[in-house]
Amino acid sequence: MENKTIARNLRLLSQLMELHNENPFKIKSVANAGLKVDKLPFAIQGKTLEEIAQIDGLGKSISAKVWELLETGTMTDLQEILERTPEGIVEMLGIKGIGPKKILVIWKDLGIENIGELYYACNENRLIEAKGFGLKTQEEIKKIIEFRMAGLGKFLYAHAESTVNKLYADLAVWLNKISGEPLLGIAGEYRRCMEIVEYVPFLIGATTPEEVQEKISTFEDLTFEEQADGTFHATTPSGLKIQLHICPKDAFYLQWFELTGNEQHVKEVLTLAGNAPFESEEAIYKAAGLAFVAPEIREGLNEVQLAKENKLPNLITYEDLKGSLHNHSTWSDGVHTLEQMATYCKDNLKMEYFGICDHSKSAFYANGLNEQRLYAQHLEIDALNAKLAPFKIFKGIESDILNDGSLDYSDDILKTFDFVVASVHSNLRMDEEKATARLIKAIENPYTTILGHPTGRLLLSRKGYPIDYVKIIDACAANKVVIEINANPLRLDLDWRWHRYALEKGVLLSVNPDAHRMEGFYDMHYGVLMGRKGGLEAKQCLNAMTLAEISSLFEDRKSNISPL
Repeated sequence: MENKTIARNLRLLSQLMELHNENPFKIKSVANAGLKVDKLPFAIQGKTLEEIAQIDGLGKSISAKVWELLETGTMTDLQEILERTPEGIVEMLGIKGIGPKKILVIWKDLGIENIGELYYACNENRLIEAKGFGLKTQEEIKKIIEFRMAGLGKFLYAHAESTVNKLYADLAVWLNKISGEPLLGIAGEYRRCMEIVEYVPFLIGATTPEEVQEKISTFEDLTFEEQADGTFHATTPSGLKIQLHICPKDAFYLQWFELTGNEQHVKEVLTLAGNAPFESEEAIYKAAGLAFVAPEIREGLNEVQLAKENKLPNLITYEDLKGSLHNHSTWSDGVHTLEQMATYCKDNLKMEYFGICDHSKSAFYANGLNEQRLYAQHLEIDALNAKLAPFKIFKGIESDILNDGSLDYSDDILKTFDFVVASVHSNLRMDEEKATARLIKAIENPYTTILGHPTGRLLLSRKGYPIDYVKIIDACAANKVVIEINANPLRLDLDWRWHRYALEKGVLLSVNPDAHRMEGFYDMHYGVLMGRKGGLEAKQCLNAMTLAEISSLFEDRKSNISPL
């Protein structure tokens, strides 16, 4: 075992001891021993216990720990303290810029237990209010975590988007130097708007492909390397892998189609269309006797059969949205005031309505609203509605679903809202049976309007809690509860793979940004992309309703609640 490994174990032990508020003198002794070991000019491996004890800065107690580590591969003290520490907390200790003291605040005060939750908290602006943190520290932590994500070789669609768009624009300009007006396209999972991408294929169709191959080295943005299969690969500064395919111009649309669709989709369509050159992708589907299938839904499910029967959904667009529901303000953990959020929604997004859903009282870590503060917020909403009319602010709340499935306000309070988003934020370790029963009870609450981020997942960092999707969706259908497509790029929950089932059951979906700042409204773009992948039409989307339509729906729901 190398000295660095020994030092790393000692450093981890000292950090965990500090995290658990153990004796400061012992913490300092272990930490100093780690530094000493790391700088030794000789290897400790092979030394006797007596020789190790003679090393300056180790002493009898720590030398015994080092000896145990060399003999067994671990230390009893370290194993015991690791058992008392969530795995995600240990992982956080590897993030530069936040030591044990800050992690203790993150863990105990904010209730965050892994890096995914920490990153989400940074996006929600929750860290700046915590002791010992500020905006600069929060942004630094966010950048470090994004760098770690990129190191995994996988990217959130939203994190790849700006890089891909810039590369496309720069390649388009560069292609002006190539003769014959080349064609350029983006393909693969990215074009299908998958929530996570590992690489992005680009395709160039040229009259003389050899010219592109010869001149690609002059493209200044990236250094492409030719592969054995004739493609060119490069990696962006952010770590995103790019594959460049080059083909004859008359083969462009067929190859673009082949590089875009799921393997099953491509096989089904080309079995009908053949492999002749095509002048467009539309021509491929026409030759197959099919309606054109949008790239987002080329997933090898039932889209080819629907195209054959001319029954493809008229997919929702961002322009279909009439309002934004599930938003936060400075009343809880948002960055901007209620008036700023509403005015931005009205003036910049040209929406008809805005739903405020600050955190409820159980979300103490997010400055959740107690009953007295709720009353004050409702007074502000009334005043703003008079000021901003005909634009409407709906009185909503993101009410925590407690362990037993109940919401964290009494019925007397719940009935004061226009709508209620019910969400789980705590105790995410239930098994499937308990988690499902918990959600169903919340869904059956007559005041629940929308089920928020149903699985609590955080992409690339935290799996959602296990639920029986069929039972949950069936319960929403039976109780006329809307299911949220949480548009935050880290969530995108409900997963698009379950949208079709929900829509078949008549469940409305709602593209909700979960915005904690004005810029967060734009996340609805990603929610719309996921809705399109799931086959969502505007008529099946809650916030694609007009102000009059959604007002009527909210009023009807409230009037149909029977008093207990």
